[in-house]
Amino acid sequence: MVNRMIFNQTGFFGRGAIQEIPAAAKSRGFTKAMIVTDPVLADPNNGTAKRVTDVLDAAGIGYEVFTNVKANPPVECIQDGVEKFKASGADFLIGLGGGSPQDTCKGIGIVVANPEFGDILSLEGVADTKNPAVPTFGVPTTAGTASETTINYVITDTANKRKFVAVDPHDIPIVAFVDPDLMDGMPRGLKVATGLDALTHAIEGYITPGAWALSDALCLKSIQMIAANLAKSADGDKEAGEAMAYASYINGMAYSNVGLGLVHGMAHPLGGRLGVAHGVANGILLPTVLEYNKDYSGEKYRDIAAAFGVPGAYTNDLEDVRNSAVAAVRHLAKELDNPTTISEVGATEADLEPLAKDAFADVCTPGNPREATEADILEMYKSLM
Repeated sequence: MVNRMIFNQTGFFGRGAIQEIPAAAKSRGFTKAMIVTDPVLADPNNGTAKRVTDVLDAAGIGYEVFTNVKANPPVECIQDGVEKFKASGADFLIGLGGGSPQDTCKGIGIVVANPEFGDILSLEGVADTKNPAVPTFGVPTTAGTASETTINYVITDTANKRKFVAVDPHDIPIVAFVDPDLMDGMPRGLKVATGLDALTHAIEGYITPGAWALSDALCLKSIQMIAANLAKSADGDKEAGEAMAYASYINGMAYSNVGLGLVHGMAHPLGGRLGVAHGVANGILLPTVLEYNKDYSGEKYRDIAAAFGVPGAYTNDLEDVRNSAVAAVRHLAKELDNPTTISEVGATEADLEPLAKDAFADVCTPGNPREATEADILEMYKSLM
């Protein structure tokens, strides 16, 4: 079997990494950026976008700022961004923010280079694009999605109230700048949600059937880092926050190439139909899906248990260790005050069957180590009411 791994051409990591943006742009002959970010980060009172524009100003690199970015990015925002890019005279993109700005940026870059996909909906799944996206720099401000190093992005089909995943090696940013200075000021709730998203990526990437030696090494290291640092990062520890920034990127390199599973398959409909923040949805679902999968992942739950400090992870009975691993993840989500039921985020009994139908059809669901029927998924949603 041949395994494929696709990464950024270049990555810069550490406090002050955004200072490397001008040199990276000039070395590639770029002269003007369109920065794709959200209104919060662009607000002068927040100052995050200004940190990047100050760097560009000092280097004499032109830019425009596009802020029509919404959570769970809809088709319409991407189409607007395509038109704005065409009119801007820019020759590269900077995706600045968490998953929504990064995914909007990817969609813009792909469609500008491949205008035949201008309806956006045709990008669903493994899109047959012919051209690499507009050159893109990924600058994350959250430690969760790892969009700055993945070949995936998620779009909301607002007309049909659903989210879909686009998988396309042409969309990967050519350079990533992982600068923890941009993440220190995240609100606690955002650190929790994005951290649980990162944990879900790492665990699902570790137990998916497509996993192999290199992806395992990346995912397991990320699980260990997140288990040790997420709670401390949420409480404001800057060193822990820096570790979370790197852990997110590390597992992004893996899951982008080997896939995810049923947690994401079930989380996407919660976002598409109910507008639930993606990381919050993952945090609700992860312990339940881990329980569902526990007999289908060989010895890997021993490693997960060990990462969370479970005594006897490599010596106790495997069934006990699997249960302990699930309990440890459940305890962390509860300790972080993430919701534990889908009713807390607006789901009603009337939503369950449509949610299950969408989850069963989601592109991530086949990556689960245990095959799930639509009825299985419906029961899991019901158990989380």
